[in-house]
Amino acid sequence: MSSMASFLWSLPLHLLCCLTVFWLLLLPSHSADPDPLQDFCVANLNASISLNGFPCKPASQVTSDDFFFDGFTKEGNTTNIFASSLTPGNVLTFPGLNTLGIAMNRVDFAPGGINPPHLHPRASETGVVIKGKLLVGFVTTNNVFYSKVLSAGQMFVIPRGLVHFQLNVGQGRALAYTAFNSHLPGAVVVPMNLFASSIPNEVLTKAFQVDAEVINTIRSKFRS
Repeated sequence: MSSMASFLWSLPLHLLCCLTVFWLLLLPSHSADPDPLQDFCVANLNASISLNGFPCKPASQVTSDDFFFDGFTKEGNTTNIFASSLTPGNVLTFPGLNTLGIAMNRVDFAPGGINPPHLHPRASETGVVIKGKLLVGFVTTNNVFYSKVLSAGQMFVIPRGLVHFQLNVGQGRALAYTAFNSHLPGAVVVPMNLFASSIPNEVLTKAFQVDAEVINTIRSKFRS
């Protein structure tokens, strides 16, 4: 018997139980959001209190409609520069998700449409292709690129915080549903954050090693 095993067997039962609980508490959580402390906490989006999340609507004001969402029933408008449309089903559009650590998106693609490179700072993502054919890919922090062309019924997973995209490579329209382990996963859309923001041109020219004219040309594509 090893010295560690001998040590453990020599401990009083109550102390061994305490150590076991302590070790379990040290294990990392697999949920991106804190666990709820009640059956539900329908978000009060109009509350004046600012929290890491949203305060609960009084239970007396909660109705059945708070637990149902029909935002995915209509096809999104893909008439835009990316030829895609994202319909969010997160706590901001579906307050019943508050504190539950889950959210979903509907993503519609016109032919050639792209859900441009982006990342979710607060959640991992999984998704399923419902219609069409999508090239799905992500890049690791070591700049390793993983991708695959997926057809209807096939799933994918994107680890939290990694830059990823979906590109319609089929002949017609495409549709995918994605899910997250956060009620508000957030999204950093790379081209918009870089070229539609007020980051100084000097920063972008040095970062991309190009002239200001190139940066200005790219910026012009994203001006509203």
